[in-house]
Amino acid sequence: MVDKPQWLIREDASTSVLVALALRQLLGIRVPDDLPSLRGLEVRQPDAVEVDDELERQWREYWDMTVEPRAHRSGVPLDLVDGFETLVALPTRGAEELRDAIVPHAPAVLKYAESAHRRYVESVSSSGGAYRAYASAIAEFEREVGRRAHSFELNVQVLPFSQRGIWWIGALSVAVTDGLRRDVVAFDTAMRPVIAELA
Repeated sequence: MVDKPQWLIREDASTSVLVALALRQLLGIRVPDDLPSLRGLEVRQPDAVEVDDELERQWREYWDMTVEPRAHRSGVPLDLVDGFETLVALPTRGAEELRDAIVPHAPAVLKYAESAHRRYVESVSSSGGAYRAYASAIAEFEREVGRRAHSFELNVQVLPFSQRGIWWIGALSVAVTDGLRRDVVAFDTAMRPVIAELA
């Protein structure tokens, strides 16, 4: 008997991911270049001091570990950062600049991330049908290509971005705007190239 292909899609608005993006915005970090800003959170002033490359590099490593921790392991032990509960762990060496820069933002960032995560949870419990949304896009893909989808894994972060769209944020992870996620037809269409890439 041949095993049927299986797909696993995890959807969330992870508080850790929201914290990382809120810190990116408040610190004025530009990478990844294509990601928009978050709604409802102040944007760093244009006349603020330029972010140096080292801070940006440290944030990028922290971002990769936050989005796909299994694929981006730290070469040194991790240590929780004061003020962020268990949501931010940075390498004990090589992230000193980032650690110093983020601590003052902890209260505002935690409040923002927890509120955004709560809104996502409420929207999911009221709408339901997360599985159906993906099953429909996969079925459509299978009809188009004339074969079963290969087994794949995908993480979807539903985030309150200021622009509508979908972005790759890791090898097996995408971020989608909350508004697009609620638009069944548009979301289905936006997911097809993602599924085609993996399946």
